[in-house]
Amino acid sequence: MENEFPTIIGPDAKFKGELSFEKSVKVLGTFEGQITTAGSLEVAPGARILADIEAGSVAVEGEVKGNMAASDLIELKKTARLQGDIRCGRLVVVDGASFTGHCNVGNGVVEAAGEKAAPTPK
Repeated sequence: MENEFPTIIGPDAKFKGELSFEKSVKVLGTFEGQITTAGSLEVAPGARILADIEAGSVAVEGEVKGNMAASDLIELKKTARLQGDIRCGRLVVVDGASFTGHCNVGNGVVEAAGEKAAPTPK
C-alpha cells in the first residue's frame, strides 16, 4: 500500500504553507495551510490538517478542519473527524466517522461550485 503514496509526511512532521502535488500524498503528521492536487490525499489516523483542500480524491482517518473539494471521491473512515464544508462527486461515510458542516454531492458539483464562485457582472 505504501507504494501508492510516493510522498509521505511523517508523524513527527509539522508543516505550514501551501502543498501542491500531482500523484498522491499520505499525511501522518500535522499540516496547516492549503492543499491542492489532481491526485489523492490520505489523512492517516492521528494526523491533523487545518487547511482547505482541493483534490481528485480524499480519504480521511484523522482530523481535518477546513473545507474540502474532490472531483471524485471523499471517504470519511471510522476514525475520521471533519469540520468544514465538502463538495465532491461521490461521498462515503463509514459508521463512526464524525462530520460537522454542509455537503454537496453529485456529478458536476465541484465544477458548478467553481462557476458560482466567480463574481457576476453588475
